[in-house]
Amino acid sequence: METTLIILKPDCMEHRLCGTVFARFEAAGFEVQACKMARLTAAQLREHYAHVADKPFYPEIEAFMASRPVIVAVLSGDNVIAKVRELLGPTNSKVAPRGTIRGDYGTEMMRNVCHASDSPAAAEAEVRRFFRPDEVFSSVVSRV
Repeated sequence: METTLIILKPDCMEHRLCGTVFARFEAAGFEVQACKMARLTAAQLREHYAHVADKPFYPEIEAFMASRPVIVAVLSGDNVIAKVRELLGPTNSKVAPRGTIRGDYGTEMMRNVCHASDSPAAAEAEVRRFFRPDEVFSSVVSRV
């Protein structure tokens, strides 16, 4: 069982796509282990985007991601990191195929509906960044 962090970005919130996106994740068999709405701080965003924080385009990313509250969630399932990224499609929504979340609802590179962890190490760090341990539940679905 693997976990991943997702962030439903401001464009997802603005266009009221949260339920649609979560429905696709649940239909794929993933379990929601944690979920909350948050307004991301400049410090959180700088840490989350540390790999590009020194680039000239970073201020635009920070302004976009802080423009409205987002939904942060932890999903779990078999091979969830790769499968979520496959459901999302390429980061650039303009080249994402129809049938993927970004291909159906994204509009560009940054406004691409959802962030998802790209590796187990990133998922672990990202979950710790946005959730306390007592906010992540090992199983919320009853297995009868």
